[in-house]
Formats: sequence, C-alpha cells, structure tokens
Amino acid sequence: MGRFEICGKRVVGGVHRVPGNKNAALPMIAAALLTSEPVTLENVPDIADVDSMLACARRFGATVTRRLAAGTVTIHAQKLKTARLDPALAARIRTSVLFAGPILARRGRVSLPPPGGDGIGHRRLDTHFEGFSALGARVKYTKSRLLLTAGRNGASRLKGTSILLDEASVTATENIVMAAVLAEGDTVIYNAACEPHVQDLCAMLNGMGARILGAGTNRLVVHGVEALHGATARIGSDLIEAASYLVAAAITGGQLTLTGVDVEQFSILTGPLRRFGLRWTADASAGTIELPAKQRLRMRYDLGDAIPSVADGPWPMFPSDLMSVLIVLATQTRGTCLFHEKMFESRLYFVDHLIQMGAKIVLCDPHRAVVTGPSPLRGTTVTSPDIRAGIALILAALCAKGRTSILNAESVDRGYEAVEKEMGALGADIRRI
Repeated sequence: MGRFEICGKRVVGGVHRVPGNKNAALPMIAAALLTSEPVTLENVPDIADVDSMLACARRFGATVTRRLAAGTVTIHAQKLKTARLDPALAARIRTSVLFAGPILARRGRVSLPPPGGDGIGHRRLDTHFEGFSALGARVKYTKSRLLLTAGRNGASRLKGTSILLDEASVTATENIVMAAVLAEGDTVIYNAACEPHVQDLCAMLNGMGARILGAGTNRLVVHGVEALHGATARIGSDLIEAASYLVAAAITGGQLTLTGVDVEQFSILTGPLRRFGLRWTADASAGTIELPAKQRLRMRYDLGDAIPSVADGPWPMFPSDLMSVLIVLATQTRGTCLFHEKMFESRLYFVDHLIQMGAKIVLCDPHRAVVTGPSPLRGTTVTSPDIRAGIALILAALCAKGRTSILNAESVDRGYEAVEKEMGALGADIRRI
C-alpha cells in the first residue's frame, strides 16, 4: 500500500489543465459495447477507474486501443465472447454494474458479481433492476451473482415501457437508457438523473444512432432502434477535479488558472463557493477560470446572522462528491457552517482525521457536521478511505504545519490523474512512497 508524504504551508498556484470527467468516462466505456463497430472516446482521464472499466471491456471480448498522450481510447466490441464478468474485476470498481445494460441489450443475458467501489454507505441497486424488469428482463439475484435475461413469454428482445425511477439515481438512469436504446418500441423514464455525465452519455448514444430526447431533464424518451453504429465522442471536463484544485490554491494563498473548464457547468458552484469568500473570473469561450492569490476566506451568514448550511442533492444541486473538499475549505474559513450530507451515510466519517489534525468539527450524526474556522492544522498520519475523502485529506495536508502521511494513496488514483505530479507542478511539496 502506497502513501503520500506532504510538507504543508507551501503556496499552490500556476496553471492546471482539467482532464475529462471520470463520471462520464465510465458509462461511456460501457456504452461502447452496444455496437459491433469501433467507438473512439476523446479527453479520457488517465485514472485507475478508467483502467478497471477498460479491463472489464476486454474481458467481455472488446479490443481496446489506448493512446495516453492523445487522451483517446478506441473500443471495438465486434464480438462479445462472454456475458459473464469475473468477481475480481467487478470488485475493483462499483461501475462494473454499468455493463449490465449494454450486455443485456446486445447478448440477451448478463451475469455480474456484486460490484465493488468506495465504502461511503449503502448504495442500492434496486432501481437498476426494477428498470430492467420493467423492460421485460427476468432478474435473479444470488449472494454471488446478478443474473439478467432479456424477454419473457418467448420474447427475445427487451420492450419499451414507461418507468418511474424510485430515486434519481445516476448509474440506474445510465444503465436503463443503455438497455432501452436497443429495446423494441419507446421507453419513457421519469425522475431520471440529469447530471452532465448523463448528458454526455446520451449525446454519445445519439451519435451512435440512438434516438434519445430530453437529456438534461428528468424525463427521458428513448425510441428503440435495431442497431447502433460506431462513433467518436468527447468526454466533458471534470467539474469535481476543477473545484478541488481551485480550493487547493485558495487555502494556500495561491493564484490559479484552470484550463479546459466547462464554465457553464462550473457556474452551479458559484453560490456555494462564494459563500466561503472565493472570488474568480471565468472566460466561457476560452474555457478558463482565474483565481486571484490571497483569497479572503470569510463565511457569509444567512439573514439575521444565522449559521449557513451546505447540503448536497441531485443535479443541479451541490454535488455530493465535493462535500469532503468544502469541509476542508471551511476549516480555513472564518466562521461556522453546517454540512448536510443527504446521500451517503458514511461520507462524513473521514472528518475524524481532520479533527486529529486540529480542525474544529462537531460530527452531529452520520449525515451532518458543523465546522468552525479558521483552524491551524498540523501534520500527522491519516488513511484515505475513498477517492473524495482522499483528495480532501491532501488539501488539508497542503495547509497544515509540518509533515502529513496519507496512507492508501491508491484510493485517490481512482479519480485523480497523477495527483502528486500535478500538485507538485503547482508548488506543493508532495511525493509518493
């Protein structure tokens, strides 16, 4: 198990290129298996989760050609040699479940072990399989396998229908859409997720010959087609990574230029980030964000000097993946803030490490924490429990006095490109052991 060694109190600043969106790349890799023709993805992030999804695609029989320098991946699933994924691959990544929709639609059956992923709380799969069942699939669940077979009463193809999702699950929406594009007839999905990565997937599928209407809204209409063809699709920029690096500069006093940013998407963070005192300028045409040095971090209270709160929710609400990062920002901001993590009951447990480093945090319950700042943090040894907590601990270490050791460095690699190289280029004293 690797670790990061970080000496804090170094100014982080300069120019950082924002890579492709992890949460878009993973379903788009799975979607490439819906056609027998080559599919090329551009702006693919060089992260461990992408490696794991590509390994799964190869296991199903796809040929994968990757050009790291160009940031492209070509996936050619001319023939799918199996409809069964082995447990070792599935355990590496939660989004292995996203192969259920494409393989079911194309092969008529699929067998998947329970997926792995971060331990940030219960993440139910019921919505996926209720959707598949509504499309006409037979669903069987055992402790070791998820078995899906297309068609009932002699039918060999999924059939379009109306589906009301019991929650606006991103991965369930993606999975059901991928199954529905090759179903017979029309499928209407209500309470669909509308995150940018869902929009990227729908745009890719439409480029492959699918007929999906309503992307970016909570009602998707999918007109089933007989077959899809190859295409080239570009992955959008990673909003979560962009904000993480912005906060790294803000809490260390640095000036930062972010390039390759989708400024329109980033604008949803304007309210939450400016509540902490952050100020920046954006150029939508150039795809850049400029953060001046020496930000004045001060909490903006609600009317009547009431303590403000940050709560997450489905798009376009504040994203859960940034909750950990903003908690670190709050430790360096003058004032008090309540954080309400509504989506995952274990995401906030990492704050014990921040408290160990000197942060003033009250963990009220698994979903709420009160943070008062600014707190002088001190270096110590901590362990990264998941991707987002891992980057948050790195940020805390950057502004802490002394040396911090962060164990389980590999967890961060799943969602961030060569973080020690990228942060080091911006002035951080960070190395991997």
